[in-house]
Amino acid sequence: MRWRLPFTGMLIFQGLVYLYLLAPILIVIPVSFSEAAYLVFPPRGFSLRWYANFFSLRELTDALGLSARLAVTVTVASTTIGTMASFALVRYRFAGKDVLRTLFMSPMVLPGVVLGIGFLIFFSRTRLIYTFWSLFFAHLVVTLPYVIRTVSATLQGFPRVLEEAAASLGASPIAVFRSVTLPLVKPGVMAGAIFAFIVSFDELVISIFLTGPRLSTLPVQIYNYIEFTSDPTIAAISVILILLTTGAVALLERFVGFGRF
Repeated sequence: MRWRLPFTGMLIFQGLVYLYLLAPILIVIPVSFSEAAYLVFPPRGFSLRWYANFFSLRELTDALGLSARLAVTVTVASTTIGTMASFALVRYRFAGKDVLRTLFMSPMVLPGVVLGIGFLIFFSRTRLIYTFWSLFFAHLVVTLPYVIRTVSATLQGFPRVLEEAAASLGASPIAVFRSVTLPLVKPGVMAGAIFAFIVSFDELVISIFLTGPRLSTLPVQIYNYIEFTSDPTIAAISVILILLTTGAVALLERFVGFGRF
């Protein structure tokens, strides 16, 4: 009894924490099927009209396609550059290493408004302003710290003796990296890629400064939509995004297998 009571209390506390974290999802899902023409909980009736409304609004579907394309492109670039930067920062010594690491990590602590204004001023002097590539480079800067942090954390505890053993057996540097190094740092790389995708897809503040009438990401469109409308279409969009995110993680688990690492 002495140990069961604290254990039961801990389980109750954990359950309350999970309920608190999941409460927005538990509210958004039923609201998206409401018949009412405004956001209300508990929902009234059952209808799919708000999902149909979302797919009928071209500005929202186009924004969804742009956000998905942007997030995938940024994830590939950020994962590649961030992984190479992590190897350089962890394994090599060179002048200005600490300064470079601080520079890479700075987007995580700088306010989004400051970064957005900076990107706007910079890109306004080029032909990239209000184009896909201005969003791409801005999101790349914001997502790189997440990849570098996760991959660097994996490399910190990496057993270098395995690479030395493979090299001593005649494996070339490329073969060592492909057969030994990459499989061992794979969890950190995949975690960084997931963070990069989520951060890019969900970025709002910086995107507001770099989008225009013909180029708008989904978070910006949602922000503009709820400024003038309060119907459950926003809840329907949220459910679709939840399903897309859950599906992406499930596919990664199915084909990559995080549980094996």
